[in-house]
Amino acid sequence: MKLPSRSKSYMIPEYSLTGDLLSYITCGLQYRYQNKGALPPSKPVQRWFGEFIHGVMEESYNEWKYGKKEFPWDWKEDIRPIEDLIDLRLQVRGLYPHDEDLFFSINQPGMEMTLDDLNEHDHKKLASARAEKAINIWGKHLFPLIDASELLIKGIRPMPNQDKHKTRSNYYGINGVVDVLTSTKINRNDEQSSLYNYNNKIVQFIKNNLSEKSDSDDYEIIIDYKGMKRPPTKVLNPLSEDKWENHKQQILTYSWLRSKQEDSKNISAGIILYLNELVPSKEDLVLIKEEIRNNLTDVPEGIEFDEDIQLIEEWEEDEKAPNLSEEFKIARSIRFISVNEKEREKALEKFDNVVEDIESSLLKEMKGCKIQDAWKAEADNRTCLACDFKTFCKNNSDITKDFKIP
Repeated sequence: MKLPSRSKSYMIPEYSLTGDLLSYITCGLQYRYQNKGALPPSKPVQRWFGEFIHGVMEESYNEWKYGKKEFPWDWKEDIRPIEDLIDLRLQVRGLYPHDEDLFFSINQPGMEMTLDDLNEHDHKKLASARAEKAINIWGKHLFPLIDASELLIKGIRPMPNQDKHKTRSNYYGINGVVDVLTSTKINRNDEQSSLYNYNNKIVQFIKNNLSEKSDSDDYEIIIDYKGMKRPPTKVLNPLSEDKWENHKQQILTYSWLRSKQEDSKNISAGIILYLNELVPSKEDLVLIKEEIRNNLTDVPEGIEFDEDIQLIEEWEEDEKAPNLSEEFKIARSIRFISVNEKEREKALEKFDNVVEDIESSLLKEMKGCKIQDAWKAEADNRTCLACDFKTFCKNNSDITKDFKIP
């Protein structure tokens, strides 16, 4: 009797929206070294703040959910312990902040300090200031709406262009983590609604931007935090990452993944909260000033922000940061993205194209092609200058030709 041989193992490649799609778009070769080669950046400060603010918001929501603590929260008593907890979690993973971003953890071994030793200067450190504003400005509007936080969603799609070249699999998986999923009835005329009486800024923002409203349908809204300033609406350098468009693609892909789950409702829109806008740094203000001058931003609009625009236009980099209105900062920190089938299909096609490029590069490398020949290295100057691999990246010789190892 002849026994059948075991079939070859079949693996479906899986790609994440942030870890793969956005990383590859930034630079293909950098993505290869950091994601596939497990070579993390030597100074992952941007990654630290993104993970820090996500952790702070999630932990704050849990504190609010089980304690129903009234807003505003006191920084020293309510917020700083959460910051310290998240900071320690990130330290275990090798992620540390810059000294000017966060007061060092008071819970480190051998540290003989308590909360009473913190002063106003520590409170004003950038990450702490942003965390406090994010909780006290958006927390009271966001937390009551949350149905689920840090929700993992997955889907599967056919591998693109299988007929043109050999592929590792007939399908590939997509996964992503939705920061916040909310469910509400969007009804402009329902003045008896508790959310309406609560004067919820997020609900009102959705009402003002949603083109199709219904008195009976439940809507789901996907909300994503970004530990960054609001990106420009246009990119002048073709090598620069178009973050404005990529963030839209991310929300649309999340909506498709969520729609494949059995308990999903009608997904009408997505909201992005750019939390750095609540406390902009001087670097942020320089970019905001440039974007306003060159008409590269959608906010501000309207005469109510004329005073803020004037303050920014007259501000010089060596001066103290202008005292911008809270309404201006809130308007810049929130973005509405409408979800429709046509736009969603465009987003999925873009994801397919990125997956095809990654798979093509992987197959080239598997056939013996050198890494730098198999992967594209196209990025703007800022990305290249901050890259750990610039000293030997031949594809960016113009950037690195004057670089000298100390």
